[in-house]
Amino acid sequence: MAQIFISAGHGGIENGVRDTGARIAGTTEAQEMIALRDLAVPELRSRGYDVLSVPDDLSLLQSIDWINARAKTGAVAIEIHAESFSNQATRGATVYHIYNNRDRRDQAELILLSLLKEVPELPSRGVRSDSSAATGRLAFCRQTVPPALVAEIAYLTNPKDFALLTQRRRNFAVGLANGLAAWSKAITGSNPTPPTPTEVSYPTINIEINGGGYPEKGIIISGNAYIPIDLADRLSVDLTQSDAVRRVRYRGIVYVKAVDLKPFSIAVGWDASTRTLQLRPASALNICPGTIDLIMSHGSTTELNLKIFLRNENESGFNTFSDLPKLYREEATIEGVDYDIAFCQMCLETDFLRFPGLVRPSQNNFAGLADGAGNLATFPSAAIGVRAHIQHLKAYASTEPLARPQVDPRFDFVKRGVAPLVGQLSNLWAADALYGQKILARLEELYKSAGLL
Repeated sequence: MAQIFISAGHGGIENGVRDTGARIAGTTEAQEMIALRDLAVPELRSRGYDVLSVPDDLSLLQSIDWINARAKTGAVAIEIHAESFSNQATRGATVYHIYNNRDRRDQAELILLSLLKEVPELPSRGVRSDSSAATGRLAFCRQTVPPALVAEIAYLTNPKDFALLTQRRRNFAVGLANGLAAWSKAITGSNPTPPTPTEVSYPTINIEINGGGYPEKGIIISGNAYIPIDLADRLSVDLTQSDAVRRVRYRGIVYVKAVDLKPFSIAVGWDASTRTLQLRPASALNICPGTIDLIMSHGSTTELNLKIFLRNENESGFNTFSDLPKLYREEATIEGVDYDIAFCQMCLETDFLRFPGLVRPSQNNFAGLADGAGNLATFPSAAIGVRAHIQHLKAYASTEPLARPQVDPRFDFVKRGVAPLVGQLSNLWAADALYGQKILARLEELYKSAGLL
């Protein structure tokens, strides 16, 4: 059986610390490459390839050793990365091959052309010798026993590349799989025989929506609950542009993984005694109807609710910024902004005050705000940082004047009132088509914690 190794770049321990790669817009290079690899692997396995996924907690050298210890004759190996650069206009895909090897260069072109065929909007930066890399050589290309390539899939720092990767990840995966299949054939001279499909049988489960029974059944696959995709429409979840939600076709019906609906503000529960999946959309929240995603509105939680929510997620962060719940309620109320929404946006942007990106806690920047010079802003205190966040949110959601003196450095650059609803912040505040839904998912978690859901 043709053997293919796929390593998602970064994620392991390098020099004693976790190497996540670039950190952009609440995600990391490691997370994005793992998600891409996890789509490419089953695609190749369905075609009969023996695909080995390199463990994510290994360092670069450990990954190479892991591959070398398992490689058979005819194997190929690839490591996938995403780039970042200070010039956000830089974009496109590159595949690196070992220096002065014509065969490997041709194989790199197979990978790149297959990727671009599936994602034609992605610019090509060509194939390159590893001697042109910043380090002058790439260990993965030179020290891996099987023929090895390193693919730079896209630039996370470029909004267009970032949007393509996050919104069309399946196309990237299929393009990558096609290229790897062509490369494997070039090495082995043959294609594997796809496995013969076998009939599987999954146990069924009951489904409840807002406490009421639903006539159609769900199924259990590998311990996870799946629901018919038609039910997503009934829950007002639009899955047409989302590749992140896992789909399975079973006996003529397409099912989706229930927990993947959480970012769409769907609460998911389970009653083991009756084997019932419990679903509740955000519209069923026990708060003022029609206002859950309205930014210029009133919050529904107490200061204690916000404190408990934050402390349960990150006690250390809460201890450092224990006044934030009070500050968000006060500043948002003065400007007419829903403090629950603003607080949950802060939790998303800072990962509950863990600050995984470029912003440091000392900057008091709780929403990834930029200054007027194109740098990440720094504020003199947490109170001013919260005020700037609220003001920037109001700039997007309303045309009303500020109640307090302006401290948001980019307030005047925003076209006022273009995003009165949380969902309209997607691809606007952040280069993420699901950005607004992710805020609403945090809001759902907050309301569940507060007993409002």
